[in-house]
Amino acid sequence: MQAWQVHELGEPGEVMRLTEVARPVPADGQVLLKVRAANINFPDALMCRGQYQVRPPLPFTPGVEICGETEDGRRVIANPALPYGGFAEYAVADAAALLPAPEALDDAAAAALHIGYQTGWFGLHRRAGLEAGETLLVHAAAGGVGSAAVQLGKAAGATVIGVVGGAAKASVARELGCDVVIDRREQDVVAAVKEATGGRGADVIYDPVGGQAYAQSAKAVAFEGRIVVVGFASGSIPSPALNHALVKNYAILGLHWGLYNTRNPKLVQHCHERLSELAARGAIKPLVSERVPLAGAADAVQRVADGVTTGRVAVLPSPENGAPA
Repeated sequence: MQAWQVHELGEPGEVMRLTEVARPVPADGQVLLKVRAANINFPDALMCRGQYQVRPPLPFTPGVEICGETEDGRRVIANPALPYGGFAEYAVADAAALLPAPEALDDAAAAALHIGYQTGWFGLHRRAGLEAGETLLVHAAAGGVGSAAVQLGKAAGATVIGVVGGAAKASVARELGCDVVIDRREQDVVAAVKEATGGRGADVIYDPVGGQAYAQSAKAVAFEGRIVVVGFASGSIPSPALNHALVKNYAILGLHWGLYNTRNPKLVQHCHERLSELAARGAIKPLVSERVPLAGAADAVQRVADGVTTGRVAVLPSPENGAPA
């Protein structure tokens, strides 16, 4: 089979190599899956660089999120068991963690429903307790993680403010349903949030960026607001001033979604059921901006790493599987 492999650490576009390898052999408790679509996540790029908390042995195949097909023909969503990741024709995954792919979504969209939407659901509902009528601020609202949070916020009845970088991404954020869109390149984010909320600030802030975005969040959060920290796409990990959190009376909440897979997997299943219900009635639908063939995976991962994509980019080892429904 064909698979992308990383033999040395570095930038994805430089270290990913498409090679012919043997199909992976499932270990006990694992299953072999034909990859129908693999979704690109920022951690794929971090893994290539050796900067992710999970460091599979070299050589490894990146790709942490797929829609696959079991040997008996079932469409499933899975996180491949590294080092046999999803940017390949076949991958392996833990049998107990397979989730049914929603019938309402094609393969590319189904592959994108998992990590970003699970992270958004746990962050907004489990951690922050977002309520209808509250104001949600989403950083990087046109990206893969941010776009999921925008849709989930709207589905929950929140007023959503999206922060983006550039006019093209602002247009995407509006199409996603943001009530207010702030272009951080052209506007003062904090002032714009205060203006949009009548000086009150945002009740919940969803931050996959870190760095300057977190500093803006601390200034733009409302009384009894909650800042949900889900990642550091900017490459800068902030050091929160806890005295500021005390004086302004807001909460800083960390979210490591992957822990739920081992600490409370039933919650992951429950979340998937809720997400499938939302997808079935059209309340959420992953924004798949590009569908690329397997040969284009390395370039696509690099573009995701460089922050020039919107929504999700899906890799299709068998292109006929990824056509929009």
